[in-house]
Amino acid sequence: MPGWGDLRGTVADWEQFPGRERLDATEGNARRVALSFDDGPDSDSTPAVLDALDQIDVRATFFVVGEQLERHWKIAKDALARGHELALHGYSHPHHGELVPQAARDEVARGVGAFEAAVGHRPVLMRPPYGRFNEHSYGACRTLGLEPVYWSAWGMDWEPLPAERITELTLRDVAAGAIIVLHDSPRYAERPTALPTAEALPAIAERVKELGLRLGPIGAGAG
Repeated sequence: MPGWGDLRGTVADWEQFPGRERLDATEGNARRVALSFDDGPDSDSTPAVLDALDQIDVRATFFVVGEQLERHWKIAKDALARGHELALHGYSHPHHGELVPQAARDEVARGVGAFEAAVGHRPVLMRPPYGRFNEHSYGACRTLGLEPVYWSAWGMDWEPLPAERITELTLRDVAAGAIIVLHDSPRYAERPTALPTAEALPAIAERVKELGLRLGPIGAGAG
């Protein structure tokens, strides 16, 4: 999958284009872990993820893709109705490093437009595909008033992994203030379905609770 392999490059990008990698160490976040999902909404697995989250009584942040919103806006509305937070993942999920300047800016602006049209308000948070901005998309993100968000724990669930392995990988880096990234769609990945991610959620939630932590959304502006 393009863009995921070079973790060192990703970290270097984060230094060049700063964003939120963890929750701020405020009193309200002392025992909190943020749960987030990228690449939806998608009829393949977003409904199953939403049902799993209901079962474990957890709210999350969904970084949605504009072209997916245009197809599945009813699923996004359902996520909102269930108390989840929606944020932006761009319009069409390219690697920003491969885009010319105007295309990079348009990817952000078009994503904002699709989000507002589908959801009824503007996004506040943005995570770029593969965690990689370039200077032009980052500049557009900031100009449009979006806060860049990355992550500090992941389940590598863009690969065709079983739920048990997704759980294991996710929990390696979970601690107070962590931001977890998972995926509720297989559309931009190597796996045929994202259902194993939904299946992993109860075990992830149980272990987080055992650690004395609580799962929830990132919270726009909450730190």
